[in-house]
Amino acid sequence: MEESKKTLYSAVQPTNSLTIGNYIGAIKNWVSLQNDYNCFYAIANMHAITVRQNPAELRKNTLSLLALYIACGVDPEKCTLYIQSHVPAHAELCWVLNTFTYVGEMERMTQFKDKSAKHADNINMGLMDYPVLMAADILLYGADVVPVGLDQRQHLEIARDIAQRFNNVYSPTFTVPEGVYMKHGAKINDLLDSTKKMSKSAENVNGSIFLSDDRDTVLRKFKRAVTDSGSEIKYDPDNKAGVSNLLTIYSVFAGKTIPEAEKQFAGVGYGEFKLAVGETVADKLAPLQAEQARLLADKAYLDGVLKSGAEKASYAARKTLSKVYKKIGFYQI
Repeated sequence: MEESKKTLYSAVQPTNSLTIGNYIGAIKNWVSLQNDYNCFYAIANMHAITVRQNPAELRKNTLSLLALYIACGVDPEKCTLYIQSHVPAHAELCWVLNTFTYVGEMERMTQFKDKSAKHADNINMGLMDYPVLMAADILLYGADVVPVGLDQRQHLEIARDIAQRFNNVYSPTFTVPEGVYMKHGAKINDLLDSTKKMSKSAENVNGSIFLSDDRDTVLRKFKRAVTDSGSEIKYDPDNKAGVSNLLTIYSVFAGKTIPEAEKQFAGVGYGEFKLAVGETVADKLAPLQAEQARLLADKAYLDGVLKSGAEKASYAARKTLSKVYKKIGFYQI
């Protein structure tokens, strides 16, 4: 049965606390997709070290992220959950793919330019090579589809280009992946600046709702959220960006459509509206936080999930890598 399913790959870095934007744009979708695809979900710690990390915090965040995945409903029995560095084939394939990637392509990547500006004291080769490692992540597992936010579209396109380039030289080897772009909720914006995406690394933490925020913090942040001129609660991203962002958040956490949310809040003031959004989000986060804490108290279980996941991921990855090594002429024993 599994063989008939298409393969899906996705990963999240274990840096800082995840925001509700990460939850809506990635993890929530993972849960809904895990029954329809053969899913590989990774904790991307190799990507994380392109920016300096505190080692103890990185280890702690890695396990915390795994517990969060499971608390949100990602089922280790249905999909492969693993840590990127536990599968050496990621780094091995990345090296091969480097020889099919051009420097100019990497220099033009938007994220490289943005992170270089933000971390001017540490513009390292890993930062530039990030998209090639991401291509290796995806191509190792023959991923047919990759759920991505709009900000990752450029990375997926370069992965497709690299796969096609290799296939053209050595005959079909890699599956060329397609992106799955979610409509509503694909991009959740900062509560204080509706022109910016909500980020877990934002300078002002008050614009981001973290999955680890307690109820009082969630309500306080939503009360301070920017709205717009006028008083109508209407979805109009061009003219009412703040209200539209809050409607998107509410619709996802309340399980309602945007039109249903608009109807519910017709005639309601902005203050009451923001409080309702905050309470809905806080109500949803509380059980996730409780379940994450319960799982973190059972380290043996989490280690078992990671060991099993690494074994399954390694088996699939080695098959691809072996095929690649044969194609390029590496002598194997």
